[in-house]
Order: sequence, then structure tokens, then C-alpha cells
Amino acid sequence: MVNYIELGSAKPIAGTQVIKQATAPYDPRFPNQNQTRYCFTSYVDFHRCKKRHDENYDACQYFKKVFTSMCPISWVEKWNEQLENGTFQVKI
Repeated sequence: MVNYIELGSAKPIAGTQVIKQATAPYDPRFPNQNQTRYCFTSYVDFHRCKKRHDENYDACQYFKKVFTSMCPISWVEKWNEQLENGTFQVKI
């Protein structure tokens, strides 16, 4: 867990929240070190799940956790923009 502290002291800054760091769990469909496909597939699966269910559905939250920990932010921003413009490469 990450606690933010004031410089020069060991006391946590008041009002900050504790952040629990976690990474995506192992998925046997993506055994190689290159995790690009795992990132992209999780992003698509999240949006398909969100379309079919609610975003707060447990499976949707799993996919969101995976793609937010695996994908670079610039990719996600680009894909979100493509979704808004209707030019995303996968039908959701």
C-alpha cells in the first residue's frame, strides 16, 4: 500500500487515501511476456460487458481492473476517443 507523507516527516498527509496497488492476474490465454493482446482484449471485454450489464457488475470491474493496470494511458485515451467518434476497430 502507498501512503503519501509530507516531506521531512513520517506522518501521512491528512485527507489522503491509502492506495492498494495490484496487477492483473495471470490469464492462460496470454502466456507470453508481450501483454499487448491481453490489454486490448480486456479493454474490449470491459466495454462489451458494460454495454450488456452495468459498469458496476463484478465481471465488468474485473476487466476494467485488468486493462487499467496493463494498458498505457495513452492507448486507453486514444481508444476512448475512437469509441466516441465511431472509428474503433472492433464492434462492441
